[in-house]
Amino acid sequence: MSTHGIDGVLIETHNWGKSVAFWQGLGYVLEFETDHHSGQLRHPDGGPYVFIAERPPEQPLQVVLGLRVDAATEFKPPRAGSVKRRFTRQHWGSLQMLLADPDGRVLGIEAPAPKRPRRKATKRRK
Repeated sequence: MSTHGIDGVLIETHNWGKSVAFWQGLGYVLEFETDHHSGQLRHPDGGPYVFIAERPPEQPLQVVLGLRVDAATEFKPPRAGSVKRRFTRQHWGSLQMLLADPDGRVLGIEAPAPKRPRRKATKRRK
């Protein structure tokens, strides 16, 4: 199964406020902000979202393209790449694989996480 193309771009920054202002100056609108200096912007004309995440000053910054697939179980990575991390459940509710291209650039491949079975309610004993 192939991807649905680029769904979003993760842009790491050392200055959340300046980065958001920059992207807003390009016409992007802030969709949501987290409580840890990250958030998502989208252009009103469409296209991939931009997710900005602040990192500590000593940490090197990355730009990571995010591609979407329908199901983690059906996705087969291209032979020319290498899997850096198999699909893992993320705190935002998706499964994500980290895949490196032949030059070592990392891409995020996201798939919907399977729904967790609901636990049956149990009666409390007194």
